[in-house]
Amino acid sequence: MTSVNHPVAGFAGFAGLAAERKSQDVTDWAARIGWVVGLLLVIALVYWLMREGWKWRGTLQGDLPELPQAPSEPGDPRFTMSGRYHGSTTAGQWLDRIVAHGLGTRSRVELTLTDQGVSVVRPGAQDFFIPAAQLRGARLDKGIAGKVLAEGGLLVITWQLGEKLIDSGFRSDHAAEHPAWVDALTTFDSDQNNPSNQTEGAER
Repeated sequence: MTSVNHPVAGFAGFAGLAAERKSQDVTDWAARIGWVVGLLLVIALVYWLMREGWKWRGTLQGDLPELPQAPSEPGDPRFTMSGRYHGSTTAGQWLDRIVAHGLGTRSRVELTLTDQGVSVVRPGAQDFFIPAAQLRGARLDKGIAGKVLAEGGLLVITWQLGEKLIDSGFRSDHAAEHPAWVDALTTFDSDQNNPSNQTEGAER
């Protein structure tokens, strides 16, 4: 005897499968929402910890004197450079970031070297000036304050603020300018710290 599928039974089976699929979809969405919420909480926690660490580091560096400001008449520019400021660290310690007085804020930058020093103009961040007497040299490097670039992709200027030696990292929009800046700052620092060079040059 041949069996015949009853239409009502077939419909009931289809409805059951549909309900099961719908229930499964709801369960998946709930799990996904839970994962998203959990991830957002983790991100918020990490951000909060970073912010507190930043504030704590700034408190520890509170003994740094205020940043020097450019004189009203800085003199004629020897070199100028447009690029980015990538941060400052304790000299020789590229991961020991300095955040006091806004030195930890990355920004666009305009550098100008004159006879009186280096003017650092930062749109959206605090400007500062490195007096000639506080310059301690310059070099090419590849990393500073958690920022890593290609070898020689960073111009690092070493200078003194109070009792602390600082490395400040800059990257020109045209990296080919870096060596000329290193040469100029090295010669400039040598002249400033060895006045006899200038005297000998004048006698000649």
